[in-house]
Amino acid sequence: MASGQAKTLMIQGTGSHVGKSLLVTAICRILADEGLRVAPFKAQNMALNSYVTIDGEEMGRAQALQAMAARIEPRVEMNPILLKPQSDTGSQVIVNGRVVGTMGVKDYQRYKPTAWEAVVAAYQRLAREFEVVVVEGAGSPAEINLAASDIVNMRVAALVEAPVLLVGDIDRGGVFASLLGTMEWLTETDRARVAGFLINKFRGDASLLEPGLAALTARTGRPVFGVIPYIPDLLLEEEDGVALEAPLGRVVTGRASAVPLGVVRFPRISNFTDVDPLRFEEALAVRFVTSVRDLDGVRVVLLPGSKNTIEDLQWLRRSGLADRIVELYHSGAEVVGICGGFQMLGRWIADPHHMEGQEEGMAGLGLLPLQTTLERDKILAQVELEAVADWVCAEHQPSTGYVPALGTRGYEIHMGRTVQSESCRPAFRVLKRNRQWVEENDGAVSQDGRVWGTYAHGLFENDQLRRCLIRRWGGPPCGQTTAVSFRQRREQDLARLAGIVKAHLEYRQIRACVGLLPLRRM
Repeated sequence: MASGQAKTLMIQGTGSHVGKSLLVTAICRILADEGLRVAPFKAQNMALNSYVTIDGEEMGRAQALQAMAARIEPRVEMNPILLKPQSDTGSQVIVNGRVVGTMGVKDYQRYKPTAWEAVVAAYQRLAREFEVVVVEGAGSPAEINLAASDIVNMRVAALVEAPVLLVGDIDRGGVFASLLGTMEWLTETDRARVAGFLINKFRGDASLLEPGLAALTARTGRPVFGVIPYIPDLLLEEEDGVALEAPLGRVVTGRASAVPLGVVRFPRISNFTDVDPLRFEEALAVRFVTSVRDLDGVRVVLLPGSKNTIEDLQWLRRSGLADRIVELYHSGAEVVGICGGFQMLGRWIADPHHMEGQEEGMAGLGLLPLQTTLERDKILAQVELEAVADWVCAEHQPSTGYVPALGTRGYEIHMGRTVQSESCRPAFRVLKRNRQWVEENDGAVSQDGRVWGTYAHGLFENDQLRRCLIRRWGGPPCGQTTAVSFRQRREQDLARLAGIVKAHLEYRQIRACVGLLPLRRM
C-alpha cells in the first residue's frame, strides 16, 4: 500500500463497556497474524488506567494493550487525548502524552479545537507508517448532546474515511433496541457510515437470535457481521473502573487455602490493572473492598493508585477503612501501597499548589515515616528496578542485599515527591529510568517488613517477584507454584480472543468493507 494510504476500520458502540476495546484488540491481532502492519487509534480516551511509553509519555492502557496485540510498541499517537477524571466535574487533560492542565467541562469544550488538531496530526502520522489503522470510538455516537463537539466518534470516522461497525452488548439486555435507537439518532450522513453491526457477549444458542437479526437488517438495511460469544477469564487489562462493577471485579476466589487479599476500591481508583496478575493466582483470594466488613479475614491489604489521593484518603477515613487497616496491621496483617496508596501510608500529604482540591494537606495512615508533597510537574517514566532482598523473600538473600534475579520493570505516573526518614528502608532500587542508567531508591519498607510501598506500577507482572511475595503472605514456596507466566498467559489470551472473535465474524465481508484484498485461503 502507498505511504499515507492506510486502510481503516472503526468500531463504535451503543454505549460504554459494550466491548469496543477488546474487539479492536482482537482485530489488531487477527490482522497482525496475516502479516499486515496494523495500529490501533482512539482519538480521545477517558480512563484512569494509563500506560507510560518507552519515551516517558502517557496514554490509555487499552490502546497499549491493542498495540501489544498488533505486536508493535505502544505510542502516544495511538491515543493523542487522554482525560483522567479528578473530580465529578473536572479532568486532567493529557495531549500527546503530556499534561496540559486540569479542566472543567466548559473549559475543555473551549479547548476542543486545539485537541482536534492533535487528533488529526496523530492519525496522519500513523496513516503514513501503517497499512491498516483500527479505530475505536468512545461511549456512543448517539449522545446527541455532545454531537456538536464530537472529536472521537463520527467526526473521526469522517476524518479517516472508515466504515463503522456498531457494537451492542446483549449481556445487558435490549441490544436490538439500542442498536436501532442509535441508528435513528444519527444524521443521515453519519448513518451512511455504518456498514453493519456486531452483537457482543452472547451466551447460549445463537440460532435463537435469528429472527431478531433478520428484523434488525430489514429495519436498517445493514447486515449483522457477527455474534461474538461471552468469553470468560480473559487476563487482559480493562480500560476503566466500569469493569469493577462485574462479578469478577468484586471477588475472585482461589483455592480453599488461598491467602485472602483485599484491594481497596477508592472512588478515584487508578491503574487497578496492577492487581490483574494477583487476581488469577490460585494461591490468592482477591477481593475489592469498599467497607469495613469487606476486610474481615483479610491477611494482606493493598492500597492501589488514586487520581485524587487526598480525596480518596478522606473517603478512607469517612468509611472507617483507615482505622480498620491500621488495626489489621497491628494484628499481624501486611499493608501494601502503590503510587497514591504508597503516599497514604505516610504521615502527611501536602498539597501547597492545590493540585487536588482546597485542602493544604492531610495526615496519612502513619504506617511509614515519610511525607509527600504534591507538585505541579508530573513524573512519567518506564523504570527497571531490583528488589531489596531481606524483606521480599528469605529464600533469596545474597550478601549485597539486592537481588538481580528479582529485577523487574514497571512505570511511574505521579505528581508527588516523597521524603522518608533515615530509619526507613527503601523497597526497591531503580536501575534505569526511560532507558537511562540511574541509581535511585524507590518506595519504603517498615522495620518489621509488614508495611511497604512503591511508586512503580506493573511490578506484579514479574513472575518471580510476585511468587516470592505470595510466599511472604503465607502461600506456597517460590519453587512450588505451577502458575503460568503472567506475560505468557496474556499472550495466550490475546491469541484465544482473536481466534474466537474471528471464528464468529463474517470476516470476508469485513475485509471487503475495509478494502483489503481477499485472502486466498482462510
